[in-house]
Amino acid sequence: MPDKGNVYVIDDDPAMRDSLDFLLGSAGFNVTLFDSAQKFLETMPSLAFGCVVSDVRMPGMDGIDLLRQLKKEPKTLPIVIMTGHGDIPLAVEAIKLGAIDFLEKPFEDERLVIVISAALSHAANQSKTEAISTDIASRIASLSPRERQVMDGLVAGLSNKLIARDYNISPRTIEVYRANVMTKMQASSISELVRLAMRGGILKD
Repeated sequence: MPDKGNVYVIDDDPAMRDSLDFLLGSAGFNVTLFDSAQKFLETMPSLAFGCVVSDVRMPGMDGIDLLRQLKKEPKTLPIVIMTGHGDIPLAVEAIKLGAIDFLEKPFEDERLVIVISAALSHAANQSKTEAISTDIASRIASLSPRERQVMDGLVAGLSNKLIARDYNISPRTIEVYRANVMTKMQASSISELVRLAMRGGILKD
C-alpha cells in the first residue's frame, strides 16, 4: 500500500496508541507513536511533515498546552485533537488554537482516516500555493523600477503609447521594457501577466 503521509500519534494510553498504530498503518499512513506531548516536541525538529493526532487530556503537557506550544514553532503541522466525553469545551478551545478538527471518543475509524487524509492534502496544497506566491514575488522583485512602471501600466490596461506618454519616453522604448517584463515574469500573454500580478498582490481582483 502506498505511503499516504506521516501521522504522529500522541496519547498516554498504550492501548489507544496500539489501536491507532494498527488502524492508520493499515490505511497506508507512516505512523510514529509518542506517549507524551513533551517527547513529541523534543523529537519534532527532526520529523518530516505530517499530521499530529493528539489526545486532549494527558498528564504533564495536555493537548491544549501542546497546541499553544506548536503555535510558537516555525514548522506548521495540521493537528487533530481526540476528546473524551465532557471534553467538548476543551475541544472548542483547541479549534480556536488552530486544531483542524476534534474527534469525540469513541469515533468511527473511517472518520479519522478521512480527517487525516483531508488535513494532509489541504496542507500540501497550501504549501504549494505559498511556494508559487513566493516565486511570483521574486519575479516581481527582479524588475527594474522602470520595468515595474511599465508592468503596472500593462496590467491597468494601458497601451504602449499611453504608457510612453505617462513617462515621456518613446513607444519603441516601452516595447523593449514590455518584452523584458514578459520575460522576467515568465508570462506569455497580457492576460497571464494580469493573473500573475493578482497572485503577487500588486493588482486586486
